[in-house]
Amino acid sequence: MRPALEEKAAALDAADPLGAVRERFVRDEDVTYLDGNSLGALARSVPGRIDEVIRREWGELLIRSWDRSGWWDAPERVGDQIAPLVGAAPGQVVVADSTSVNVFKAVVAAVRMARGADPGGAVRDELVVDSTTFPTDGYLAESAARMTGCALRPVEPGEVPAVLGPRTAAVLLNHVDYRTGRLHDLPGLTRAVHAAGAYAVWDLCHSAGALPVDLDLHGVDLAVGCTYKYLNGGPGAPAFLYVRRDLQPRFDSPLPGWTGHREPFGMRPAYEPAPGAGRGRVGTPDVLSLLALEEALTVWDGVTVEAVRTKSLALTDFFLECVTEYVPSGRVEVATPVPHGERGSQVALRCEGAAAVMGVLGERGVIGDHRPPDVLRFGFAPLYVGFAETERAARVLAGALA
Repeated sequence: MRPALEEKAAALDAADPLGAVRERFVRDEDVTYLDGNSLGALARSVPGRIDEVIRREWGELLIRSWDRSGWWDAPERVGDQIAPLVGAAPGQVVVADSTSVNVFKAVVAAVRMARGADPGGAVRDELVVDSTTFPTDGYLAESAARMTGCALRPVEPGEVPAVLGPRTAAVLLNHVDYRTGRLHDLPGLTRAVHAAGAYAVWDLCHSAGALPVDLDLHGVDLAVGCTYKYLNGGPGAPAFLYVRRDLQPRFDSPLPGWTGHREPFGMRPAYEPAPGAGRGRVGTPDVLSLLALEEALTVWDGVTVEAVRTKSLALTDFFLECVTEYVPSGRVEVATPVPHGERGSQVALRCEGAAAVMGVLGERGVIGDHRPPDVLRFGFAPLYVGFAETERAARVLAGALA
């Protein structure tokens, strides 16, 4: 007789409205993959598409593919594919460069817009940054502060409203904490930033493709996200930049490149930014990665972000239930908030020897990752993760800890 949680997992998988979407991905049935918050799985259709790009578009058409195959317009075209997944209307998202480069563009541009909004007002010379952020965001914020002459104020997201004031220019925040999976209050914090007359920049790396973001609805100014996690674009896939439509004429990038020029092939010495979000482009697009991402995004056909969020919460709830049932009391501490409104799509557990424990899990076919000193991270990508493998991961974890 099968144990109760295995039976429950089978019933949940049988009733899963996204169950068929799993077949759109390359999967190893012997591996439980819970690291989609670092690198998403490969969509089955991507290799064929890239083979076509290499053999025909590059191999035969050569440079003619910039026009004939749509290479030149791909950054805006793929941006429009991503837009509905982050709650944005078309024409506000461009795919180009890396997350880090886009964070730098967005933060510096936000400071410049804040200073230009009210030339006769108070000097806005403070840049607030999430002190719990991924290290690179912190490094970039510090560099942007030096470049713009701002004082840097690192604070935890919950403390942001208390430090805002007439000197605040911009605020850089993460939607989901990369260590713990805590979901921060994007609507409330954005309102607080706007009430202070400042600009909000959101890092969506751990939320885009995993839960509703609703950038337009909440009036977010600028946002950045990677595409190789829950959007499954592949290793090193280019990032995206969101610039709210009414701010686009004032978006002043600190990295003005030729592809973001109003007339890129005019080769003019003076820079004139292109209209729209396309002014966020800098250099020549990474065509192979960009078109792999474009094909990967077809797995979203017929899928809503709301359905993904519903399954994400069900998966993480079920994993926590299994951990409570299987793992000996006191061996792990749940670092991820339990309330649904405060949880992203990952579960973080604290335990001693996290690196060694994750190593054992990998040997036994459960792939997650860890963050020093003591965090085990399990990322649940609802498009291809099921309940049976979620139950198995908790059972294997219990064995590893025993």
